[in-house]
Amino acid sequence: MAITVSLLLLLAVMTVAFIRSGGLKVWHAVICVLLGFMLASTSMAPTISNGVSATADMVSGIRP
Repeated sequence: MAITVSLLLLLAVMTVAFIRSGGLKVWHAVICVLLGFMLASTSMAPTISNGVSATADMVSGIRP
């Protein structure tokens, strides 16, 4: 759960930074959010969640 909240916060901060820099328009952000909500209600949602969790586990296992 903590990884999901952290990832959500990171994506939100990146979105705000892109909008402020002019690299991402507000309409682009709205479309991305709508796509996320649509994907969350499909049968692909568990696969996407598992992929994000596996990637987070792999990254957290890397030690410099």
